[in-house]
Amino acid sequence: MNSVPLNDLSRLCIHTITTKPWSIEIAAKNYSSQGVSGITVWRDALSGRSIKQTGNMLRQHNLRVVSLCRGGFFPGKEPIKRQAAIDDNRRAIEEAFELGTRMIVLVCGADPAQSLEESRKQIHDGIAAILPDAENAGIKLAIEPLHPMYADTRSAINTLAQANDLAETLNSPWVGVAVDVYHLWWDPHLEDEIQRCGKNHNLLAFHVCDWKSPTVDLLYDRGLMGEGCIPIRKIRSWVEAAGFTGFIEAEIFSNEYWKQDQSDFLRNIITSYKKYV
Repeated sequence: MNSVPLNDLSRLCIHTITTKPWSIEIAAKNYSSQGVSGITVWRDALSGRSIKQTGNMLRQHNLRVVSLCRGGFFPGKEPIKRQAAIDDNRRAIEEAFELGTRMIVLVCGADPAQSLEESRKQIHDGIAAILPDAENAGIKLAIEPLHPMYADTRSAINTLAQANDLAETLNSPWVGVAVDVYHLWWDPHLEDEIQRCGKNHNLLAFHVCDWKSPTVDLLYDRGLMGEGCIPIRKIRSWVEAAGFTGFIEAEIFSNEYWKQDQSDFLRNIITSYKKYV
């Protein structure tokens, strides 16, 4: 497929967490004014607000609400914890519907008090439990594999192969995967697994940032695209060869950038997107 020209922002989406110091209202106004076309909303950004009215506000700024982030965190050694996670994911589905998006990104979770195998089983069972709710609401669930450094508590799904296996086992058009270059760039099987996504028509989301070297914080030191060692443009070519035509989502957690003037940071995101994505 032919890529959109590199200076075109029609596929650029920014996560609200990327410009964390801004309220969702300020983020929407500024994203739109700079020509950004999409927004992924983190649930904390909706706190104290009418979700439906917030979704309308985003669309009034000509922003496509790409997804709600995040659901997941299904595993727990105690049954009460697992049930609480299922209940929270059902609320997330309701929030996504009210917001007017049709996708939730799942950070699947893990519990260090049990084996990874048990956590993976509970992830499967948790997604299966909420799948009827997602289908009824018309919400797709995107399983996002996380880097192995997060396997203790954040996700027992750490490779795209594991995410593909899980999606195939669940065998639903409402379940797919999200590819985040920060978590997957190191994987020698990444291209093959992206091709597998294409065959299954289940690649739902594509997230970009960069891996700084050295990285001073494994969670809050992501870089602007082009600032690190991830071959972002090569991975983009793979997802597009697999048939992906959706938004390219800038998701940058950075204590350093959150301290900066966010208007300057937004302009730098757009510049790095045009140059390196």
